[in-house]
Amino acid sequence: MHTDKFGRQILTENDLCNFYLADPSKNIKSCIIEHDISISSDLEIHNLPNFISYVEETIDIETWDNLQQQKFFVPDSYRTFNIAEYILDKCNSETELQRAGQELLLYQERNLFPLLLYLKYLVDIMKREKIVWGVGRGSSVASFVLYLLEVHRINSLYYDLSIDEFLKS
Repeated sequence: MHTDKFGRQILTENDLCNFYLADPSKNIKSCIIEHDISISSDLEIHNLPNFISYVEETIDIETWDNLQQQKFFVPDSYRTFNIAEYILDKCNSETELQRAGQELLLYQERNLFPLLLYLKYLVDIMKREKIVWGVGRGSSVASFVLYLLEVHRINSLYYDLSIDEFLKS
């Protein structure tokens, strides 16, 4: 198995066999395979995944990333939602407004608003379904915008965390 430049795991026929031999009860929906695989109809293999033949992409990583973001499942009401206005409305002071505005500009420069919309949708679903998620971890807690979206519960202004730790700007 290897990973391509987009972070996708590409399986060989050997990898697939090892996967099923290790735990035949595993059920994967689809996998990217290095070469076409033909499976004998004599074999009784259940829960076969959808095999996707690996094709070397000729596009650059930024274009590929933008295409993947368009595939996020987000209802239309979230796609047209004004995420910047929502975030700025959650600010309670001039300091919070400045920090949120600074971060929103950085998110916009990196074309990450679709990600923010998806995270808003995800948090809303987790709240509605009463799903518990963590307090926060890693560099994401340096983002005040993610705090306002309730992705994590660490106020980066209170702890004086720089957005540079998250976005590496």
